[in-house]
This record gives sequence, structure tokens and C-alpha cells, in this order.
Amino acid sequence: MKLSSLIIRMAVVACAVGIATPPHAAAQVSPSDFEALKKMVEQLSEKVQKLEQTHDQDQKTHEQDQQAIQKLERQLGETQVLATNAAQKAEAAQVQPVHAMPAGPPASHDLTLAGDAEVLFGRVHGQHGAFGLADYAPIFLYRAGDNVLFEAGFDFTLSNGAGPNPNTSAGTSFNFDLSFATLDYVVNDYVTLVAGNMLLPLGTYSERSAGWLNKIPDNPLPRGVLPGTGIGAQLRGALPVGNTGQMLTYSVYGVNGPSSTDGTGNASSLDLGGNVGFLNNSRYQGTTTFANVGNLNGDPSGGARIGWFFPLKAHYDLELGVSGQSGEWDNAGDLWSTFVLDAAVHVSPYVEVKGEYVRTWVDTADLGTIRPHGWWIQAAYKLAGLNLDFPMVNNIELVGRYDTLNDSLSPHTRTDRYTAGFIYYLSNTLMLEGDYEWLTASGPGSSATPANEIICQLSYGF
Repeated sequence: MKLSSLIIRMAVVACAVGIATPPHAAAQVSPSDFEALKKMVEQLSEKVQKLEQTHDQDQKTHEQDQQAIQKLERQLGETQVLATNAAQKAEAAQVQPVHAMPAGPPASHDLTLAGDAEVLFGRVHGQHGAFGLADYAPIFLYRAGDNVLFEAGFDFTLSNGAGPNPNTSAGTSFNFDLSFATLDYVVNDYVTLVAGNMLLPLGTYSERSAGWLNKIPDNPLPRGVLPGTGIGAQLRGALPVGNTGQMLTYSVYGVNGPSSTDGTGNASSLDLGGNVGFLNNSRYQGTTTFANVGNLNGDPSGGARIGWFFPLKAHYDLELGVSGQSGEWDNAGDLWSTFVLDAAVHVSPYVEVKGEYVRTWVDTADLGTIRPHGWWIQAAYKLAGLNLDFPMVNNIELVGRYDTLNDSLSPHTRTDRYTAGFIYYLSNTLMLEGDYEWLTASGPGSSATPANEIICQLSYGF
């Protein structure tokens, strides 16, 4: 553009000079005017040359820019392909449910049905295998208002009987139990009053032992020396600690506690389940509502648990807890007491380790003070953490547990059990569990220890 403009200007000047100068004056151009005009033409020529050089340089720069853009476009395409492949691999590595979970009812819903169901197949070493259990455990949740809640859990169980039963078909046994039933009043964000037949917070296992939550079908051995439920009242809640998500959880309760099956203080009469009633004096029978249901323990028991939940980051957390309970279990005032230490840790979404230490003290009339105790530890690993391109493998979780129990008698009997197994997740709440258990025992009671066994269970939570 600039080059054309300069040429036009030169032509205009030349024409003007030619027109304005008479013909006879053309020969009279002075040397100075000629030199000035020559100099002007040379300057214009230099400018034209510089403009041509600049134009050539701009053209080269434009070509280089086009080449750089094409190279970046090729790199962008390669990066998009790599990102797509990585996303597909990551998606395939995750545990995918077979069916999407339906949306749950709103929190203000009046009545909600939850629970779990299990079917179990087992085989003890040296015996025939059989389906040993079918369990349906519905939980009814009722919300009466913003602060009043009611929950009740039941167990419908059909199991193999030891022999013919006049009330059922031969070889089978049907049981119906009220597992728990509580009335809850939410005082505020930090305190809830609970009353009724409660799951006792001795450790965390009893409150998290539903079939579809428990990774191994049977209970750890030390849980056999603890009561699972108790009738009474409880204050429980959680307090935030700082701004990092830490929580301090607590429970304080009073329940009837363990009792005696016959009123004596003999060790064989200990009833961990306790009983319900006010009076055990025969002269009141028939005159009050509870006269025919005696209370065979001395006084109610008291207990508490305090826990600390510490999240490190997403899917990484630590939980520690200590709990205990103590009270009179017979009419003579003998004490039954327990101490429980529990811990759980999650390392990534794929690794979980948890366990409990249990120790009890029982004053008895015939054996003095006995101290049954034991502990258990359980670890689980989801194969999805390997990031393999095999969806079926990614749905598997490996599980192992060690548990031991010592009855502390003289001489004592000790039982050790090793369990190894797996869980295959058909969906988030439908799972197939398979385990093999090795049992060993030493002491006078070792002959009553069952042999090694294999257990398979299909569990569904809803």
C-alpha cells in the first residue's frame, strides 16, 4: 500500500513540473534543482527497497506462525486422545454398580422401611454342607416431628433345627425377635435422648453389624462376652473440634444390664441379655403389671463411650474409641464390668483396617472373679485400587480377620480363629461373601470348639 502511494506521488510531482514549466524552460533546469530531484528519487528508492524487505520479513514470519499453529493443533489432538483413553481407563477401574441406586425418601418422610436380608450356606469340615440360615431384618423408621423419632428393628430367621420340633417342620427352626426399639428426642444439634431397647455402644461393632455392612458373616469371638442390647435410656451426640472436620462423639447410658437366670451368683447363671421387670417378691404376684416378671439383678448398670474421629483428607480418616459398663448382675450385688477399646482407619477408598480389644470382670459365687477377654482385627482391600482394565476384578474386595478369646478360668481355654475371604459387589448393596475359617483351641474346653468351616452368604441392604 505504501509503495503504490509513493509512486503515485512521484508521478503527480513530475506531471506538475512538466505542466508548470514552459517548454523552453526545460533546458534551463539548474544543476542544483536536478541534484535535489535526483536525491529525492534516490530516497524514494531506498524507502521502496526497505518496504520490500519488511514485506518479505512479514511474509516469512507469517509462514512460521502458520507452521507453529499447525504443530500446536497436532499436539492438542494427541493430548485429547491421551486424555480420553485415561478417562476410559479410570472409569473402567471404578467399582460400577449393576443398578443405579434409587433416590431415597426425604428426611421428613413419616415412615421409612430399611433393613437387610441374608441367605447363608455353610459346610463344617467332616460334615455335609447345607443352607444354614435365611434372615430378614426390617427396620421401621418413623418421624413424628422435627425432634421426635422412633426406630424398631426385627429379625425373622429360618434356620436348620437340631431335630424335629412340634411347633415347626422337622429339622427347621423359625425365630422372630425384636432386635432393638428406641424412641429418640433430638434436644439440639449436639444432644439426643434415646430410650428403649438400645444397641449398646460398647465398641462400634454392635451398631454396625448389619449383614450387608459386616464384611464377614459371623461375629468376632470376643463379642460373645458382651451384651449387644440393653433396656434403658441414653444421652448421645457429637461435638465438632476445630474447623478440620474432627468430631468428638459421646454416649452416656443406664440400662438393666446383665442378670442371673436363676437369682444365684454362679458363673453359669450369667445372662448377658438381662431381663425386664420391677419385682421378684412372690407376695406381689398377680397384684401389679410387672409382678410376674422378676428383676434378677441388683441395680441397673451404667456405661459410656467417648470417641474421636479425625479425617486426614477425603477417604483417609482415623477413629478411636474407649467404652465401658459396670453394674450388679445378681441379687448378692456381684459386679459385672467391661472395658472396650476400638479403632478404625481408612487409607484411600480401597483399604480399611479395624478392630477391638475386650476385657470383662465377673464376680461369681462359685469361681471367684473371672476375667474373660479377647481381641480381633480385620482388614479389607478393594481390588479397584489396582486400576486394572477388568471390571469384574474391580468389583472384588479381599477380607481377612484374626480373633481370639480367653475364658480366663483355671486352667483356661483359649480359642483362635483365622478367616480369609472375599466380597463380590453385584451392586452397592447386593453382595456375595465367601470365607474360610481355621479354628484352633487349647485347654479343657477345646473339645467344644467347632472344626474349620466354609461360609458363603448373599446379603442385600435396603
